[in-house]
Amino acid sequence: MAMLDRVRRLQACVQNPGRLSERWSGRGLAFVLGFVAVLAMPPLYQVYLLVPAFSGLLWLVVAQPTRWRAFAVGWWFGTGFFTAGLYWVSFALLVDAEKFAWLVPFAVAGFGFGLGLFCAVLAWVVYITPGHSLTAKALVLAAMWTLLEWSRTWLFTGFPWNPLGSTWLFTDTLAQGAAVVGTLGLSLLAVLVAVAPATLAERGRGGPALLMIIGASMLALVAGGQQRLAHATVDTVPDVRLRLVQANIRQSEKWEPELRPKNMAAQLDLSTQPPLPGDPLPTHVIWGETAAPFFVANHEAWLQRIGAAVPTEGLLILGAPRWVGGDEATGFKVTNSMLAIDGSGAVRATYDKFHLVPFGEYVPLSEWLPLERITQGAGAFTPGPGPQTLDLPGLPPVSPLICYEIIFPAEVTDDSGRAQWILNLTNDAWYGKTAGPHQHFVSARLRAIEQGVPVVRVAGTGISGIIDAYGRVQVSLALSEKGFIDGALPKPSHHPSLYARWGDLPILILCMGLLLTGLGLGRLLRHR
Repeated sequence: MAMLDRVRRLQACVQNPGRLSERWSGRGLAFVLGFVAVLAMPPLYQVYLLVPAFSGLLWLVVAQPTRWRAFAVGWWFGTGFFTAGLYWVSFALLVDAEKFAWLVPFAVAGFGFGLGLFCAVLAWVVYITPGHSLTAKALVLAAMWTLLEWSRTWLFTGFPWNPLGSTWLFTDTLAQGAAVVGTLGLSLLAVLVAVAPATLAERGRGGPALLMIIGASMLALVAGGQQRLAHATVDTVPDVRLRLVQANIRQSEKWEPELRPKNMAAQLDLSTQPPLPGDPLPTHVIWGETAAPFFVANHEAWLQRIGAAVPTEGLLILGAPRWVGGDEATGFKVTNSMLAIDGSGAVRATYDKFHLVPFGEYVPLSEWLPLERITQGAGAFTPGPGPQTLDLPGLPPVSPLICYEIIFPAEVTDDSGRAQWILNLTNDAWYGKTAGPHQHFVSARLRAIEQGVPVVRVAGTGISGIIDAYGRVQVSLALSEKGFIDGALPKPSHHPSLYARWGDLPILILCMGLLLTGLGLGRLLRHR
């Protein structure tokens, strides 16, 4: 019978083109609304556009005649949202355009339609919420968006890029809420603020009360942020001066063997430049991810040249691939690693990236997928053991992270001991002058606020910078700029933040409570 009903609906659409046009105009509008919502994200921060985007989504969903039409509307909203938010991924395929350019439309469509399914599920749940109360459905929408955003941190290896909570980082004051409720909590509030105006279309069903509650939450966010920043200190670690080196080497030139001496020499030259007049000498020099694009730990001559550039009793920290075992017969095991090298050229510590990028550092289901990774080099990287805290000479305990490991809120520190700072080496050269590097940098700011520890981020082509424990950028080097910046290492906040202690659990419980409240309220009002 269900199949027969679908056939009849299809026949009706064919016989009445107006109905077909109406159906697709709704989906087209949903796509546009999802696209518009992205304009609220970094680096544009047009936050006010969240209101028409999410209020419009709610109205579109409830106006659908069936749950599957609502599912489709949500899918198109998500497709617009993730296509616009992740367009920069296609730039990575143009680095070796001759080989991978043909994949651009598939990558863009894959991200858009694939991740758009999260919004399709959201719309389906909103639609089946009992009754017609917009207030009840608004609560369900906000709760489901946040829960699904959380599921993106781990489902299918995880990709929690562009959380809606990042929209609050246009101001340091509102961003401080991440120290209490995390990025998920900021996302929840953003959706509630954006969807609440839609509830004013109905009277006497809780819309004004919802607006009052949200208004009080916003006041608390502002007051709490002001209070936290009022007590924020600018203390720095004594006798530590960091130099962040950003050589701005193009991705297409980075792995060319004949350019290796030139590229390494450029980074060594920046490492040994005198500081600005009046500034102290650097004690530690830091390069970006795979700044040495070869097995430098096995190359004594290069280790000696690097050691000569190390400050007295300091270190030079860089990213490089590392051979960790295997042979030609059994297969080489190679990690994407961070190495700390002292003045004698000895490797004092290493860290291996554990959260690898699918199709960039390995191919999922490689036994069945006839694809190769888009990054240079043969074979796949081997993942490291997980987060860890390193004790490096002359530095406080540090939690190292490589590339997009910084976007996973629950996996940035080792539970066995509190790191005093986070060091993030990355390479955003793949994405050119797009929104991607800006969004990536905002993730680092969010982790600093959540954990209450400073974050030092070094990117080969930018954005590099030192971020204090309150998410404030102390010094930075702009995207696609060649040079170095020297800066002191800020101290962490005096006490671990509430988020560092509790993680996402309180917000997940709150979301489940809002979801049940919305379902219960819808059922209650349906019988009135």
